[in-house]
Amino acid sequence: MTNLSETFDYIVVGGGSAGCVLANRLSSDPANKVLLLEAGNKGHFLSRVPVSFSLLIDNPAANWCYRSEPESGTNNRHIPIPRGKLLGGSSAINGLVYVRGQQLDYDTWAQLGNRGWSYADVLPFFKSMESFDKGGSAYRGRSGPLG
Repeated sequence: MTNLSETFDYIVVGGGSAGCVLANRLSSDPANKVLLLEAGNKGHFLSRVPVSFSLLIDNPAANWCYRSEPESGTNNRHIPIPRGKLLGGSSAINGLVYVRGQQLDYDTWAQLGNRGWSYADVLPFFKSMESFDKGGSAYRGRSGPLG
C-alpha cells in the first residue's frame, strides 16, 4: 500500500487467527475493499516447521517476548508468555497444532441459552476448516485449509 489516501470498506487490526479469517471472509466479496494490518512480519520460516516452534519463544522477530512478573510460586522467575508477532499471531508459533473444544462444552453453552453453539451447530464449521488426511467422515472435513 503506497497511497495513504486510499480508502477501505473494512480495516481489520491484527493478523492473528481471527483477524486473518475475518479479512478472508470479508474479501471473498469482490465488492469489499479490505485492509489487514499486522504489527509483525508476514511470517517466519520456523513457524512452518512443527518441531521448531520452541525456537520462536525468545525470538523477537516472531514473538512479543512477554514475561510474567516474578512470584513466589514460580521461585521468583519470569515465565515466558509467548504471543505471536507475525501473520497468524500466536497460532503461528504453537507448533502447527489446533484442538477442538469438547462436545460437552459446546452443548452446555447451548443449554445455557447460547443458541447456535451446540456441538451439532458448530460441527459443520469445524468440518469446513479441515482437510483430514484419511478423508472426510461424519466428524472430519476433507477440503478445508487446515490439514
